[in-house]
Parts: sequence; structure tokens; C-alpha cells
Amino acid sequence: MTEQLQQTELHEATKPQLVEPRPAEPAPAKPKGHFARWLFLIAGLAVAAATTTYWLNSLHYEDTDDAQVDGHFDAISSRITGTVTYINPKAENDQFIEAGTLLVELDPRDYQAELEHAQATLDTRRAESDSADITVPIVNASAFSLLRETEAAKEQAIQAVSESEANLTAVQHRLQQDQAQAERAERDRVRYLALVEKHEISRSEYDARATEATADAQAVEADQAAIRSAEQKIAEARSQVLQRDAQIASAQTAPQQVTDAKAKSTSAGGRVAEAAADVHTARLNLSYTKIYAPVSGVMGRKTVELGHRIQPGQAMMILVPLDDIWITANFKETQLKAMKPGEPVKIHVDTLGRDFNGFIENMPGAAGPLFSLFPPENATGNYVKVVQRFPVRIRLNANEDPQHLLRPGMSVEPLVKVR
Repeated sequence: MTEQLQQTELHEATKPQLVEPRPAEPAPAKPKGHFARWLFLIAGLAVAAATTTYWLNSLHYEDTDDAQVDGHFDAISSRITGTVTYINPKAENDQFIEAGTLLVELDPRDYQAELEHAQATLDTRRAESDSADITVPIVNASAFSLLRETEAAKEQAIQAVSESEANLTAVQHRLQQDQAQAERAERDRVRYLALVEKHEISRSEYDARATEATADAQAVEADQAAIRSAEQKIAEARSQVLQRDAQIASAQTAPQQVTDAKAKSTSAGGRVAEAAADVHTARLNLSYTKIYAPVSGVMGRKTVELGHRIQPGQAMMILVPLDDIWITANFKETQLKAMKPGEPVKIHVDTLGRDFNGFIENMPGAAGPLFSLFPPENATGNYVKVVQRFPVRIRLNANEDPQHLLRPGMSVEPLVKVR
């Protein structure tokens, strides 16, 4: 058994064996793996540095895509009622209109008639005022002249009373004298009558005494009549004094008469001013029949046509001025921490594909939703905190848009440098 195994091993040892070819050894590799690792490392560091730089730089900027160009919209309306008789052919939508251009003309005939009527009324009021002005010095002179005349007449009446009273006193004294003389003459007549009856004196002597007594009695009667006449004159003179007092009382209203005349003159002057105001109003209404462009801009919407009946305040056209536009950017409240007026802004305009430079003009006064028709009410208890947006007003730098390429409503993306 052992021999058999030895023979078998010898047979196997002498048996030719197939030699498998050995694979060729690869050539020694170049150090590419090491270079790639350094390349990737450098690229990673560059990306990290760029990312860090971008992140650090982004801390100095705030941007938003919720922004648009805003501007004024001037509504062209009429101040008066009228019928449209002329429309400027240039006043069409999207046409540029220069300031001062005649846009619309209303029928002026009614307002021309009103102006003429107001002018005629003014002329009448001026004539009345001139007449009232002339009346003042006339009333002044006549009223005070009458006062002086009545005062002088009163003095004359008082003097006439004094004279009449003096005459009465004189007549009374004469009456006393005549009465004494008449009484003496009557006694003499009676005594002579007794002597005549005794035939102690002649009849002629008696007749002489009787004549004297009769004459003295008549003198007494004349004195009594003179007294009554003097008393009548005194009464008349005193009546004249009373009349003069009444005239003086009436004439003493001279200052009031002058004041009244001056008041009428002032009132007439006021009516002149009122009529002049009516003329001015009529002239203004006539001028309002021609409606001019208040500013230069692009016609946005025209709604008026020839023959339309226009009412005051009715908008006929919308004029969009391009010289005064701004950017309204709605930033989140978390972005406003470092913003302040005057910070520079770069504005990208989607429509034009270019950037404009500007600055923050004003910060908002309140959140945008609070200016809506129905501001949010959070008093119900169903409150969900939402980041609010605040409208920031951005103004373009001077001469930034000389060709007026920007239009209200364009979407923009402002980038604000906050630090």
C-alpha cells in the first residue's frame, strides 16, 4: 500500500503540468489621486469661503420681490356743468401730453351771458354807490345848517318873548298911570258937576272936565287893550319858542342823519363789492369752460366724447405724470430692523431687465393691511401670528430715468444696503 502511494506520487511528480500565464503587472500609477484630493479640497474651501462671504455680505442687504413702481394719477375733471364742444385730438390713451395743453372745451355761451349780467349788475351797484357817496356831504350840510337855523330862530323867539314881556310891563305901568289920571279926572268931573248944578261955574268948564274924564277913561281902555295885545304877543312868542324847540329836537338828529347816509353809502359799497365778486365768479366759470392739462404726463384713460353733458367733479381723463414716481417696497417687519431713510437701494426692473439706483425716502407709518378697506381684527381670540409687511417708499436718484422708462405698476426687486 505504501509502495502504491509512492508510485502514485512519483507518477504525479513526473506528469507534465500546465503552467498558467501570470498576469502582467500594471505599470506603477502616477500620483493622480493625490492631486485630485488637493483639487477637491481647494474647491471645497473656495465654496465655503464664497458661501461665508455671501452670507456675511447678505447681512448688509435686504431685498423683496413684493414691490412696484407707484405714481400719481391726476383725474381731469370739470368744475362746472357744461356740454363738451371740443376735445384735443392729442388727448388719447397712451399719448404724452404737455402741461398747459388745452384738453377739453365746454359750451361757453351760458357762462358768457352770466358774466354780462353780472357786469351790468355791477355797473348799477356802482351808480347807486356813487349816488350814496354824494348824498353824505349833502345831508351833512343840510342837516347841520337846519340845526343852526332852528337854534337861531329859537333865540329870536326867546328875544321876542322878552320884548313882548317888556312891552306888557310898560303898558301895565301906563295903565296904572292912566287909571290914576282917569280916576282923578272922574272926581273932578263929579265935583264940577255939583258946581254946575249950583251955578257956581260955567257949563263950559264942566264940559272940559267931562271931556278930560272921558279921554282918560278911553286911555285906560286903550291901555287895557294894549295889555291884552301884549299878553297875546307873549303867548305867540312863547308858542314860537316851543315850535323852535321841536324843530331843534328834529334838527339835532343831524349826526344820526349823517350816520344813516354814511351807512347807506357803506351798504351801497358792499353791494358793489358783492356784485364785483359775482363778476369774478362769472369770469372764473367762463374760464372753467376750457380745461387744460395741469402737468405733463401720459394719458391713462379717456372717457369723454363730444356732446357729453359734464357734471362738476366728473372725471373725464386720467393723466399719469412721469416726473414724480417712486417705488413702494413691502418688506417684512423682520427686515426693517436696520433700515432707515437715506440708505442706498439698487432696483431691478423686470420689464426693462436693468437696474436703477435710489434711496429710502420714508419709512412706513403702519403695516399695509391696516390701510385696507377692512383692516384685520384680532380681538376675537382666533389670533395667528403672521409676519406683517410694511410699505417702504423708495425714491430714484436724480436723472436716473431721464427717458421716463418707468411706469406705475411695474414690478421691481429692490436691494437695500442696510449697513
